[in-house]
Amino acid sequence: MKRYGAVLGLKPEAVADYVRVHAAVWPDVLKQIRASNIRNYSIFLKQPENLLFSYFEYHGTDYEADMAAMAADPVTQDWWALCMPMQAPLETRKEGEWWASVDEVFHTE
Repeated sequence: MKRYGAVLGLKPEAVADYVRVHAAVWPDVLKQIRASNIRNYSIFLKQPENLLFSYFEYHGTDYEADMAAMAADPVTQDWWALCMPMQAPLETRKEGEWWASVDEVFHTE
């Protein structure tokens, strides 16, 4: 299992809508997340900065293939089309990233 964290901005005018849609994530999106070997997935919101922090645990053996399968899923694509206009990616993110990856500096169980 590998832990992943990432940060993303959220447009101020979209906060209420983003929270609302995430209170009722589409069942097929949740099914695809699970099929892609993602577990213990959370998204946190820091206000007033409107920063999102995501955390999940990957339990598969081929992360790139699982993420490609998720990206190819039509329902997930529709979900992303709904959510992405609400988001504001960080200017400091790496090339090719939407959510900016973060480095784990501490963990304890």
